[in-house]
Order: sequence, then structure tokens, then C-alpha cells
Amino acid sequence: MNTLLLSLALLSAQAAPATPTQAPHQGFSGLAAGAAPRVEIAWNRLYDYDEIHAHLDRLVALYPQFLSMQVIGHSVENREMRVYTLSNPATGAHDTKPAMWVDGNIHGNEVQGGEAVVYVAWYLLENYGVVPRVTELVDGATFYLCPMLNPDGRASWFRDAHNASSSRSGRQPFDDDGDGLYDEDGPDDLDGDGSITQMRKYTPGVGNLRLNPDDPRLMDPVPPNERGIRGDWTMLGSEGFDNDGDGRNNEDAVGGYDMNRAWPSGWQPEWIQGGAGPYPLYWPETRCVARFWIAHPNIAGVQSYHNAGGMILRGPGYEAFGEYPREDVAVYDELGRDGEAMLPYYRYMIIWKDLYSVFGGSVTYAYESLGVISFTNELWNTDQMFGDHAEQNSGRGANHKFDDRLLMGAGFTPWRKFNHPLYGEVEIGGFKKDVGRVPPSFLIEEMTHRNALFAIRHAEAMPKVAIVSTVVSDLGGGLRAVDVEFRNERIIPTRTARAAQKGIGKPDLFTLEGAGVEVLAGGFRTDRFRPERLDFAEREPAALRSERGIPGRGEVRVRWIVRGRGEATVSWQGEKARAVSAPVKLP
Repeated sequence: MNTLLLSLALLSAQAAPATPTQAPHQGFSGLAAGAAPRVEIAWNRLYDYDEIHAHLDRLVALYPQFLSMQVIGHSVENREMRVYTLSNPATGAHDTKPAMWVDGNIHGNEVQGGEAVVYVAWYLLENYGVVPRVTELVDGATFYLCPMLNPDGRASWFRDAHNASSSRSGRQPFDDDGDGLYDEDGPDDLDGDGSITQMRKYTPGVGNLRLNPDDPRLMDPVPPNERGIRGDWTMLGSEGFDNDGDGRNNEDAVGGYDMNRAWPSGWQPEWIQGGAGPYPLYWPETRCVARFWIAHPNIAGVQSYHNAGGMILRGPGYEAFGEYPREDVAVYDELGRDGEAMLPYYRYMIIWKDLYSVFGGSVTYAYESLGVISFTNELWNTDQMFGDHAEQNSGRGANHKFDDRLLMGAGFTPWRKFNHPLYGEVEIGGFKKDVGRVPPSFLIEEMTHRNALFAIRHAEAMPKVAIVSTVVSDLGGGLRAVDVEFRNERIIPTRTARAAQKGIGKPDLFTLEGAGVEVLAGGFRTDRFRPERLDFAEREPAALRSERGIPGRGEVRVRWIVRGRGEATVSWQGEKARAVSAPVKLP
């Protein structure tokens, strides 16, 4: 009987279906086969203010142990200025680790910067615990993510009719034309298509343009000539009316200032730098970010996403500033060259020298005033349209060719007639607001991935300090020498040369302490092979301070002369890397 029951039990167990087990998370590192992200985000489209926050809030809900949100201020139109903190609290508080600040959309129309910021968070969280380098980075560093520095301008760009370059400003009223009125003559969407395009008028024999014979959407200039030949068309600018009756169209739209000309470093007044505002950090959006930066001295890297032009930009912003210290330039150059390889058709450039002068920029403030290695990436450029076929990317017809061949003409509003109250019959048409500065949908994911990974590469370069060796030597007479080698394993120094020169932030601190140990002298070794050559501290030898810090991929050697026995601890502390310590036995 017992044998029969046992046999039946075995048969029943074999027939029972296996209990389903949850498949281990495989991450979503960029390899397509057999993987799916936990949080699906369609990277082939752009999102408005609420949608950007909704994506990040979904990540907070799924990864609450790693991602949190705080409101650091409010915009002119009372939108929240949000910062999302990505860090692993199990390995230490976020403000005890080197931090990477990543922001986007300081100009309202530069919308894809917001998506790139979201991608940074999404990629790191999706791949934590799966990709070793991601896990190490999230455990050892902090990311402060601000997707929209100009939420009002972004919201308007999505909501209202604009062209590719409008809604750059914030939304505080501003008198652009100096007539004492504010925002009274902006563009008008005359044909109601949601974009501000162009107006042209047929003026036979008295115009300065003629239709391009190969593409009537384009107009060619008619050069001055002795035969009196004139064109049949005249361009009238962007569509709109003379709303304030001053004889000009669209000269005073909402806002009109520039939040990337309003930071303290190199700030100049309006008559030198247009858009600067009455004084640095005048607008609440910039002011709350500056306060956050100052309150978080652990920020060791800054990445700001703009558009367009395919550029990896660093300061100085203007020529009169001079040169950055060569030690810091070496860091910039290495990261910039990496960026050029990671971002095809992008160029690593100096703002004033290779682009134009900018006074009061955010990333120049981050480096010049706070000593933080900082980049601006300009996302998307025309070279990405046809790749190496440079002749297809150049000229006035480049956008038309791309639109025709890869968008089936969807980006261009055909010319159509409109009865204008001033000009009479005109034609309105041209490219929609998301053509020219914004990538087409099928290239958004590539753009966000490449630029997010450049910011992550920058974060991997933040300082990481290790104690390589501790050696105790008997000097006789009850004295001992304790020699310690501290090494920075990353490219970025614990204190940039700029920070050292200007005394920005706190110096690095090297200490030796122990209950039964008296530190008689201490200093930094100036020759690795001759330990007797020391730069002695004049006072407090147990706590040595260094403005220079530890160079990138470099070492600092310290010697302490001590008396006593027992256990001691040597340590390093600094603002831009995690503190380290090691025990030392003094027999």
C-alpha cells in the first residue's frame, strides 16, 4: 500500500506544471536581440512639458531606490523647475559622491535637449545590475538631471505657432522694440497650420527674387545688373501683421531675452550682449539652478544640451577671457575628441574662437566660477541628413532634398494665397517649426543615445581616489615615517587648475589620526625617489590641505613623521570625489 501511494505521488509531481518564475532582467544596453526595457518610451517623437515629467515620474515609480525628484524653484509662468536625483543610497548619500549635472532646453525651442536628459536616466536605470560599468557608475556617482531649464518656452513651442527659431526666450514680458509696450507685436499664424512660415508677394518686374526653375518652392536672388532685369517676387518675412502700427511686422514677440546670456561669469549688459537682462541671474529659472549648483559642491561635471549645429562646445565664451589652464585643456581635449568619435558629424569647438562670442553663458559660469569641467552639446546638424554626401547637405535646397526623399514632403507647407490687410494678396508657405533645428523622428533615438552616452562618458571621467600604498619606516628614537600614496584613477582632477588658481571651493584634505599617535610633521613629497624631499606644512601637520588636489590619472605622495604606537587612519577628503581611508599599524 505504501509503495502504491508513493508511486502515485511521483506521477502526480511529474504531471504538475512547473511554477512560473520571473525571467531575470536583461537590461537594454543598445543590443536589440532578445531584450526589452522595463519602461517603454518611444524615442521617435518629442514630448511636451507634462509628458517629459511623466516619463521621469514613471522611472521614479519603478526605481524609487535610485531616482527621486525635488522642485528647486518655479518659472516665470509658475511651472515647476524639477531636478531628478539618480544615485544609489545603499553606497552612500548622493552629496558624498561626485555628481554629474545634466540639463536641457535652456532655450525654449531647443526641445530635444529634454529628451536627451530623460534618456540619461532611462539608460542608467534600465542597465543597472546588468552592465557592469553602469552599475559601477550608479553606485559610485550621482546624477542631477534637470530636463527643462526653460519650461515656459518649451511649453509655448509645443502649444503655440512658432518657427524653428522662435520661443527661444522665456516668457517674462520684454520690450524688444523699445516703444514702452511689451510683447505687443509677435508673429501671427495667418493660415492656422500651427507653424510660423514665410510670406512672399508676386511683384512682376519690380521684385528682387525669381522662382527657381527646378524647384518653385525656392526663390533665387536676381543680382543687380545694367540691363535692368528684375525679379517677379518679393519676400515679406515671417507671416504676421503689424499689430502695433509702427510700420514693422513681428518685432516684439513674447519674451525676447536669453537665459544663456544671464550667468555671472563674463556677464555684460544689454548694449554689449543682447538678451542679458538687467543683471546676472535676474530670471528665476537661472537663479534657482545657480543656487542648486552652489549648494552642491560635489558637482564635478556639467553637460548642457542645446540645438543645433552638431557641436561639442567649451569655453572661453569670449576672447578677452584668455586661455584656460593647460592642465584643464588636456581634460577638455580628451573628452572632446572622444565626443567627436561618439557623435559623427559633430565638432569639438571653443565657443568664441570657433563659433561666436557669448558673454554670461551657463557652462562658462560652471567652469570659470565653480571650477567644473563643462560642455554644451548642440544636438542635430545638417551633415546628418545625407552623411558623407556633403554636396547633398549643403546649399539652400538641402532641407528640401531631405524632406522630399526621406519625409515625402511632409515638412514643407506648400505656398498658398492669403489676403493680407497691408500687402494685399500674398502667398504663405515654408518649412514647419520642427524642420531645421529638430531631427526627424527616425533619427531622434540615435541622437539621444549618442549624446546621453557622451554625458555618461563625462561622468565616468569624474575623479575617483584610491589609497595605493601605506609604508611605515622606523626612523629611530621612537619616530616613524608614514608614507602614503593617493591616486586619482580618472581623467578629471580632484581640483581643476581653475579651482586651484582662484581658490574655488575647499582644498583637498589629507589626514592621519590615531588615539595613541602624535603627528610631529607632515608634508607632500616632491620627489617620488627621495622621501626626504618634502614640502612641510607649517602648522597642523596631521591635516594637510592642498589647493592643487590630485591630478587626473596622477598621484600625490604624503609623508607624516609620527611618534607613538597603535592603530592610525590615513584618509583623503575632497568635494569632487568620494572620501577614502585606510588603517595603518604602528608597532
